[in-house]
Amino acid sequence: MAEPLVPTLETARLRLRGHGMADFAASAALWADANVTRYIAAKPLTEEEVWSRLLRYAGHWQLLGFGFWVVEEKASGQFAGEMGFADYRREIVPSLNGQPELGYVLATPFHGRGYALEALRAIIAWGDERFQKARTVCLINPENAISRRVAEKCGYTEFQCSHYKGRQTLIMERVPK
Repeated sequence: MAEPLVPTLETARLRLRGHGMADFAASAALWADANVTRYIAAKPLTEEEVWSRLLRYAGHWQLLGFGFWVVEEKASGQFAGEMGFADYRREIVPSLNGQPELGYVLATPFHGRGYALEALRAIIAWGDERFQKARTVCLINPENAISRRVAEKCGYTEFQCSHYKGRQTLIMERVPK
């Protein structure tokens, strides 16, 4: 039997699984929340932008063998967020093309519960095997102290400050031992 395109990861409280059509409404609600997007995008995303994001998630898995997962709370079955690795081919200096970029976002009701760290530890362990312990990066708005602290707890350190789409961004890196 063939392995599924998107592996399911499980932690004590969370299930990480591939996106499906049924996740569109929850994903659109997530990205329409100004509290969620304030450090990520200039504004909340439209349904059209979220649709493109959903297709990009599927494309990453199909073409690159990695991508983003839906983060689902086991106890309730609720959509809690989206996390994973991507190669966005961003127009940024220095170039990050070809380097797995970690990204993570949780819906507002799931903030402050330790879910980001729990899910990211599982994702990073998966990534260490998949990428043969290669360097991975993440971009964080310098004003987002909580996200930066989560990245640091996952072993990411500051690499360089840069600009992306007119906004200052911090590039962090993790080089597994």
